[in-house]
Amino acid sequence: MTVALPAPGVRPRDERLGQTSIARKLLIRPEFGALVGAVVVWLLFFSQARGTWLSWLGTANYVEVSARYGLTALAVALLMIGGEFDLSAGVLTGTTGMFAAIFAVHSGMPVPLAVLLSLAIAAAIGFANGFMVIRSGLPSFIVTLGMFFALQGFNLWLTKRVTGVTNVEGIREEPGFEFGRWLFASDLFHLGRAAFKVAILWFVVLALVGAFVLTRTRVGNWIFAVGGNKDAARMVGVPATATKIGLFMAVSICGWLRGMVYLFDTGRSNVTEGVGVEFYFIIACVLGGCLLSGGLGSVIGAALGCLILGMTQQGIPLAGWDNNLYYLFLGIILLIAAFSNEAIRRWARTASKPPPSDVEASAKEGAQMAAATQAMVREGELP
Repeated sequence: MTVALPAPGVRPRDERLGQTSIARKLLIRPEFGALVGAVVVWLLFFSQARGTWLSWLGTANYVEVSARYGLTALAVALLMIGGEFDLSAGVLTGTTGMFAAIFAVHSGMPVPLAVLLSLAIAAAIGFANGFMVIRSGLPSFIVTLGMFFALQGFNLWLTKRVTGVTNVEGIREEPGFEFGRWLFASDLFHLGRAAFKVAILWFVVLALVGAFVLTRTRVGNWIFAVGGNKDAARMVGVPATATKIGLFMAVSICGWLRGMVYLFDTGRSNVTEGVGVEFYFIIACVLGGCLLSGGLGSVIGAALGCLILGMTQQGIPLAGWDNNLYYLFLGIILLIAAFSNEAIRRWARTASKPPPSDVEASAKEGAQMAAATQAMVREGELP
């Protein structure tokens, strides 16, 4: 029997085997838009405040502001990639600082022990957030919003009951304060009159560790999986519950770190510190390419988003603009980032598909191959 076979060397086309251009590889990276945005914002304020902007003092200012945002925003990025939100991330700055200060000043604990106990409380709050989200099935937006108000009210009640005001002062005189200041708020190095704070080092370390975990470890695969489809991830063996609770705990622990930086930098705790900043964390993550629906994002992109926030906050007054323009500028770049990320994602998804003619040709060639194989089996030429 004569069977019509495809021409020699002709194989069905598979888009997975096609070459991807360098431009496309860059555009589909979540952090690419944040990198472009950071360069544009830097050039904008360079053109408006060139002398101050290029000085070491100006650089130290906006990098430190960026780092303080990033201490918590990087963990929020991981949580958003995992498909969840934490609106209590900001208030933890004041909560953890309050507990550490009260334990050290009003309970007589050594400062290092007070700091560790505050860390344990932060981890417990993160566990409670994750546990309630998993067990209740409620959106994390609602659960953590409730935690935000609960912590804010408790902070105000406790500090006023203990001190009569919303501040807790006196920690500078407690034993162990200098060690805490060295660890969380010391000057890392000086360049001219500019002091680069140790918070910048914490920020860089967190960014590198977060990027490594997300892209090079099994835990990173779990985070992407639960963010994309939690039920499907659980069916293939991903510990979805443990992963999500761990992400909430990571956010709370990073909120504790931010709280310690503020406590030891100012020498006092203000329970209103950090309230409302949780939205800046989300903005930084969106600027960095994180999707609100989860399953896609980048820790490095979130770090660049924090850099954009820091440069904008410090650049507007240096350029001599009205400070109220900060919110206008922030809203505009957020909208641009959100629309750009969605447009690039759609383009990348459609660009990876072969043209209709290629699809039809591949289907025709595949059908010919299948028919030829079946005919050869019937004729006994193949087992």
